[in-house]
Amino acid sequence: MIHKYEQNGSYIVLDICSGGVHVVDKLVYDLLDYAKPPFADKCPDEIISKMADYDSEEVAECYLELKELYDAKMLFTDDDYAQYAAMAMKAPIKAMCLHVSHDCNLRCKYCFAQTGDFGGSRMLMDVETGKKAMDFLIQHSADRVNLEVDFFGGEPLMAWDTVVETVKYARSIEKQHNKNFRFTITTNGILLDDEKIDYINKEMSNCVLSLDGRKCINDNIRPTPNGSGSYDIIVPKFKKLVDGRGDKDYYVRGTFTKYNLDFADDVLHINELGFEQLSVEPVVTDPEMPYAITKDDLPTIFAEYDRLEKIMEEQKVKGERKFNFFHFMIDLNQGPCAVKRLRGCGCGNEYVAVTPEGDIYPCHQFVGIEEWKMGSIYTGEVNQQIKDYFAGIHIYSKEECGTCWARFYCSGGCNANSFIYEGDVKKPHKLSCEMQKKRIECAIALAAAEKSE
Repeated sequence: MIHKYEQNGSYIVLDICSGGVHVVDKLVYDLLDYAKPPFADKCPDEIISKMADYDSEEVAECYLELKELYDAKMLFTDDDYAQYAAMAMKAPIKAMCLHVSHDCNLRCKYCFAQTGDFGGSRMLMDVETGKKAMDFLIQHSADRVNLEVDFFGGEPLMAWDTVVETVKYARSIEKQHNKNFRFTITTNGILLDDEKIDYINKEMSNCVLSLDGRKCINDNIRPTPNGSGSYDIIVPKFKKLVDGRGDKDYYVRGTFTKYNLDFADDVLHINELGFEQLSVEPVVTDPEMPYAITKDDLPTIFAEYDRLEKIMEEQKVKGERKFNFFHFMIDLNQGPCAVKRLRGCGCGNEYVAVTPEGDIYPCHQFVGIEEWKMGSIYTGEVNQQIKDYFAGIHIYSKEECGTCWARFYCSGGCNANSFIYEGDVKKPHKLSCEMQKKRIECAIALAAAEKSE
C-alpha cells in the first residue's frame, strides 16, 4: 500500500508499511495510478496506452524501476504489523500527569478543563498527596528505571509548594528504588517570578509555555478573570525563562481556533519573540462553540499548513532555519518504535493522570469522567479491567485506522477525543484525523526536502 500526494510542487510517494519515502517526477507519479503489484517483466501495453501523454520508452523504463523497488521491498510493502498488534501490551506505569491544581488564574474560552476545575470544585493538591503519588508511581513501575511526571492543571504554579516538595521527595527516594525521575511542567506563566524561573530551569527536564500567538489573538481567547489580556504579563517572563534554559527542552504551545485560521502568522510571531521550539495546535471542542473548527474550515487550514511548510523549507534552503514546529518534526530514518507506532501514547496503560484528591484516570483529558475513574493512589489499587482495555487498544482495533495510510504516524489519534466527541475510544475523531493527515504530509515533505540537500 502506498500514499502519494503533491506538496508545494514536489511529488511524494510514501510506502506505508516500510516507511520509505520517494520523491519522484510527474511521470512516475502518474504511472503509479496504473503500475501495481504483481509487476510483469515488462511494462504491459495497456499501461503504456493509458500513459499516452508520455514517451512510451520512458514509461517502460520507469515501470521496471518501480518493479525493482517492489522486489527490494521498498514499494507496496506488505503489512507485517497487524499479526502482532493484537497481542495485549500490558505494561507497568511509567508516566504520570500530576494535577497539582484544579484551579486557574486565566479563563481561556476553549479550555477542555472548564477553566481549570475539570467540572468539579476548585482545589489544589496538598504536599502529602504529591508524595503519595510518587510512591504509587514507583510501586507500579515494576523494573522501569526512567519515570516521567508532568505537573499539570489548571495552573500548577498555583500549587508551587506542592511542586517543590514533590520533586524534593522524589529525588530523595529515587536512588534507593533504582529510579530516575524526569519532571515537566506546563504553565500559563502568570505567576512566574525569578525564583520560579530559576527552579524550573534547574529541575524541569522540559517545560511547556502556553501562548496563542499575536497579542490580539492571545488576549481575545486567553483572558484573566477580570477580562483583561494576559499577553503583556507572560511574554517577558517566558523570554526570561527561555533565555536561562540553556540546552534543556522547552516549547511554546499555542491553540488556534476559528478566530485565527491564519495561524501560521501566530507561529511566525512567536518565533519573532525569540522562541524556537513551537507548537500551535487546532482546538478540539464542541462544534457548537463559536470558536470551534468545523469541516468547512479544513481547506483554509490545509492551505495554512502548506504555507508554513513552504516557509520552513525556504528557510532551510537559505540556511536560516529559525524554528522547529512540533507537528512537522518527523524522522524518516527510524522514527518511533513499533510498539509506539501501533499503540500511541500509552493512555490508561503506561500513562495515568492523578487529581488533587488522588483519583486516577487514564489521562488528563479523561479526568472528571466518572466511568473512567481507575482507582486512587491512597488505596494503591488500579481498575485492572480499564487498564487491560487500554492495553488492548491499537491501530487495528480502531474503526478505519487499520487501513488508513497515516496509521503508523498518528497511532490512532487521541483516545480521549475519540470518546468525548465520537462516543467511543475506538472511533477516531474524524476532524482531527483530517488535520493530522495533512500535518503528516507536510512533515514528510519537509523532512524529504531536508534529506535531499
